[in-house]
Amino acid sequence: MTANLSRRQILGAMSVTAVTGLVTTGTATAQEGRPAADPFTYCLNTSTIRGQGLSIVEEVGLAAKAGYQAIEPWINELELHVEKGGTLRDLGRRIADAGLRAPSAIGFSEWIVDDESQRRKGLERARRDMDMVRQIGGSHIAAPPFGATKVEIHLLRAAERYRALLEIGVGIGVIPQVELWGHSRSLCRLGEAALVAVESGHPRACILADVYHLYKGASEFNGMRVVNGAVMHTFHMNDYPAKPPRGEITDAHRVYPGSGVAPLPRILRGLRESGFRGAISLELFNREYWKQDALTVIRTGLDRMRTVVRASLEPA
Repeated sequence: MTANLSRRQILGAMSVTAVTGLVTTGTATAQEGRPAADPFTYCLNTSTIRGQGLSIVEEVGLAAKAGYQAIEPWINELELHVEKGGTLRDLGRRIADAGLRAPSAIGFSEWIVDDESQRRKGLERARRDMDMVRQIGGSHIAAPPFGATKVEIHLLRAAERYRALLEIGVGIGVIPQVELWGHSRSLCRLGEAALVAVESGHPRACILADVYHLYKGASEFNGMRVVNGAVMHTFHMNDYPAKPPRGEITDAHRVYPGSGVAPLPRILRGLRESGFRGAISLELFNREYWKQDALTVIRTGLDRMRTVVRASLEPA
């Protein structure tokens, strides 16, 4: 790959055709045949009830009780489960027996950084994390620009590094998803994540987007109509208030879907029209919710997600 173009030149040259061409021949949509009135899988990202101090086993039980179809754990929870004497294979059985699946997990490896030694360690960390996800029956893992939030990484080099990460994931059976972070100087916009996925040249390349991060990074929500949703597997659901302004808003300001000002029905409509049939995962970091009963919080979140999905199915 040529690596002498500036970020502005790359983004300016990237055509809509390149982005819409982000497809894989072997990708199956989640739960095909689901009624049109319920087009997505409802998933719980465990950050939503992090403050309650529950174990991953307890979170699995609550997610099933609340009516979720899937759960998205964090790697540190899997580590803690093992440290306390549990096994990941047993946890995987618990997830399946609860009627859930694990379409994604949240990990932090420094796969994208410029420092070669640091990146090599990051890839080893990613390999270990992916194997943990595999043992619980998971299929994908987040690949955010961890370690590069304060520096600008050349996007074509990032694409090469993402391909290397994908090769590891394919060998293990857990696919990394390029995750955009709106607060980062690298991969803060949807178009940047799409470019890295496209230019990786890998048939399993995919993107993980998030309502809050799309807003925080100033991405246009209409861009979700351009990216091929058939190769997106998880989409993080949340909402944000009108205040504080974009420059001051943080993860902690996330609120239940429909409780803020994000155009969620339009976003979900665009996702559906783009071919997305994956999991919408409730990911909140609201400290007020962390003080409340965990089951009440996740039931409320599920009800709010279903409400905005129904609104997205109505004529625009």
